[in-house]
Amino acid sequence: MSTSSPGGAVRDPGLQPERTRLAWRRTTLSATVVAVLAAKQAVRDGATGAGLLGAALSALVWIGFLMVAQGRMRELGEARPVGLGVGRAWVVVGCGVALAGFGVAVVW
Repeated sequence: MSTSSPGGAVRDPGLQPERTRLAWRRTTLSATVVAVLAAKQAVRDGATGAGLLGAALSALVWIGFLMVAQGRMRELGEARPVGLGVGRAWVVVGCGVALAGFGVAVVW
């Protein structure tokens, strides 16, 4: 799928958009695993208040990450995808840090 740039030159993105979509899918899968493990740990611990709060927070963070990731994967299907954007990049970073914290809490 070649596209023309404003200068008239032909741009061939190759497989780069597909590789980026696959990277988003792998990252989403990792976030899903952390959220599921947090929920499993909450159930295993007898569904205490702290465990339920952690599972609920990890689910909310996962949903936020999922929304950004799905939007980005849709955008990468376009001929000339736009950049991620600073605001959404900060959301992704925040979700990643939060899920890493939840992952550590689950293992701890």
